[in-house]
Amino acid sequence: MIELIKLLPVFILAALMVGGYDALIAAPLATVVAALIAIVLDKKSFDEVLESALSNVKSIIVALFILMMAYAMAEVFMSTGVGASIINIALKIGITGRTVAVVGVVVTSLLSIATGTSWGTFAACAPIFLWLNHLVDGNIYLTIGAIAGGACFGDNIGLISDTTIVSSGIQGVEVIKRVRHQGVWSALVLLSGIIAFAVAGFMMKLPSVTGNGSEAIAKIPADVWEKLAEKGDSAMILLNQVKTGVPYYMVIPLILVLIAAFRGYQTFICLFIGIISSFIFGKIAGTVGNTTSFLNDLIMKGFSGAGSWVIVMMMWVSAFGGIMKSMDAFKPLSKLLIKISQNVRQLMFWNGILSIVGNMALADEMAQIVTVGPIIKTLVEKNIEGKDEDIERLKLRNATFSDAMGVFGSQLIPWHVYIGFYLGIATTVYPLIDFTAGDIIKYNFVAYIAVISILLLTLTGFDRFIPNFSLPSEPTVKLKK
Repeated sequence: MIELIKLLPVFILAALMVGGYDALIAAPLATVVAALIAIVLDKKSFDEVLESALSNVKSIIVALFILMMAYAMAEVFMSTGVGASIINIALKIGITGRTVAVVGVVVTSLLSIATGTSWGTFAACAPIFLWLNHLVDGNIYLTIGAIAGGACFGDNIGLISDTTIVSSGIQGVEVIKRVRHQGVWSALVLLSGIIAFAVAGFMMKLPSVTGNGSEAIAKIPADVWEKLAEKGDSAMILLNQVKTGVPYYMVIPLILVLIAAFRGYQTFICLFIGIISSFIFGKIAGTVGNTTSFLNDLIMKGFSGAGSWVIVMMMWVSAFGGIMKSMDAFKPLSKLLIKISQNVRQLMFWNGILSIVGNMALADEMAQIVTVGPIIKTLVEKNIEGKDEDIERLKLRNATFSDAMGVFGSQLIPWHVYIGFYLGIATTVYPLIDFTAGDIIKYNFVAYIAVISILLLTLTGFDRFIPNFSLPSEPTVKLKK
């Protein structure tokens, strides 16, 4: 009974999140309950509980600074024309009914990496690609599935994505190591998705008449522009830049960041490269005014955007995790999973299942990351023994699980907040069709491939064929039984 009571704070956190409370309310309340249980049942002093909470918060300080820099770079990329250049380059090539979905998934994937936001990417690209699809007579459901899945791609691997940073911070791993760990797998997921959309376009015998991106933007009704303006200024800035045009060389900052990341440079260095190169090329292109406005309007906006919610939320969640860990609250769950797991791979597989089930229950990817993340972290730390570098690889997989099952998993859950947002945007910008959740899920090939492949690769051990993605196995690591 005592062991079940120790899990009560998790259920309270989950119940509050499902009930519609913000994480900034749910996490502190759950933390207070956890502290009271630790004091009453574990006979810990208040100072001991406080130390457990604060020591865990200290472990994510670096992640918090990275998050602020990431938000700043996202704002800079969106405003200086980096995002618009990606779209304009893609629209320059001939797009047909057969290829509109293929181009859509490629563009949204790159844009989401550049901006770190799936919601912003979808809001910016939906008006362009849904109306472009209309012009070239493509399959509207194939196209919406493509841009929905593509928009999530950068949220799972982007250096400046909040879910990437938060999931990595909770597991205690560096963002850049996490990106390198899953980089090849993510690329294969995207490539497989591109092939799937290309094959689907061919099998549906869609027309091969070339359409024009400028015509698609011109066709967007005036009331759609007004409704988009109400959704947020970032998407509007990007759309206007696409409409007026920005130099193609504004894509260079993104290329430089990607090169730096995959060459293994520290995360801060990658972010600084992105911000500084955007400023330099933006000055040349005329998308950046004076230095003062660049710092005040863009960098400060990014810092304040991070500080207003995510950073404070991460601190509370980290404090919560520290208290729960100090009283070994997840011991019953550990016992159950250890009992049904024959080896480390099976335990890691169950960590993935916990993540997707948590996302289904909470219907919010960040809620899943902050609720289930500490649980799967403890499962690894308490139940697996091995060298530090091998344990770190398991934590990297945990971070990938949290993020992938949160972001990509959201695309397959009809009641998820992600789907609700996408439906609202799609119906707003393309009122000719009353979209349903099933319309977004049906052809979301990227999400299907990502969720299924990571679970199967983890369970079977076939991840050893993917560079940097293999997990250590027995006897290098082993379960504590």
